[in-house]
Amino acid sequence: MWCWIHWYIHNESFSFCSFTNSSGRHIAKAIATSNAENLASGHAMRQVQLSSRNPDKIWTSVKDEISETYLLPPVPIDVANPSTLSHAFRDAQTVVSLVGIVHGSQSDFESIQWKGSENVAWAARENGSKLIHFSSIGADPNSHIPYVRTKGLAEESVMKICPTATIVRPSLVFGPEDDFFNRFARLARILPCIPVFGGGNTRFQPVSVNDLGRLVELLSRKQLNIDDYSSGKVIEAGGPEVFTYRQLMELILKQMNLKRPIVSLPFALGKVQANILEHFPVNIFTITPGQVEQLKSDNVIDSDKLDQKHISLEEFMSNVSALPLETLREVLPTYIHRG
Repeated sequence: MWCWIHWYIHNESFSFCSFTNSSGRHIAKAIATSNAENLASGHAMRQVQLSSRNPDKIWTSVKDEISETYLLPPVPIDVANPSTLSHAFRDAQTVVSLVGIVHGSQSDFESIQWKGSENVAWAARENGSKLIHFSSIGADPNSHIPYVRTKGLAEESVMKICPTATIVRPSLVFGPEDDFFNRFARLARILPCIPVFGGGNTRFQPVSVNDLGRLVELLSRKQLNIDDYSSGKVIEAGGPEVFTYRQLMELILKQMNLKRPIVSLPFALGKVQANILEHFPVNIFTITPGQVEQLKSDNVIDSDKLDQKHISLEEFMSNVSALPLETLREVLPTYIHRG
């Protein structure tokens, strides 16, 4: 599923493009709930406007959590149709783009994840908006994996169109409505064993959806120290802990108080499974050939690439926020319950 979310603020606007409702909701709540603090500091009130191809469902899911004072009516848009963006982004000072898909053909990835992100960047530039673009750790324009390649191509386009943009590259995102941990918790309840590929040695650096919400809220403030620190930068958004794929499965089973053998399957078998399942409607067992390929590479911050243009989320937050990053171990028990 894919959608876009646009947040409007008095004298400021925020546009978000997201492939998960969860990320969008948490970002919206982070911005809306910060109003009291910002108003007390003399800043303008910020309102949220949601935009996607079908924004009503997302809007309905957040209207009980965000005061109507801060939540404006939804506006439908289509990132593949640039003419729909100008109206939605009008008067926006910040556009946060989380455009993305997980399933689709190569042309889908190119038209949505690459060209769609380009369209958002052009609309942000033409409107004079600040752009915050969400990508992913490991994005690489030279990759043979459509998801990874188009994420990398989108980054290149965004920086060419909006040189002062900020790119955020999350690792695996966790939180109450996440796909990964909730999905494997459901699988653990129905499967006699938990499969992992290639020994389950792929490393991840899970990041809290709440921390991503805090990050966007901070980036969207009109503060010179934050603008100077983030403009034209890539923020590598990994959490404070690194886990292997197998360790994540062990953590889920421990939290659920379940005993299941963790069985390693060869990547070749995973590709066969993926090639079969991608022809069926998306379900709890769905995995794509690209996702199997991605498991051959770690999904963590590459410390060798951190420089003046690439900073870690932990470094950024330590400089602009007093709160530490949330850990998977402390948050997982709040939404993954015993089996």
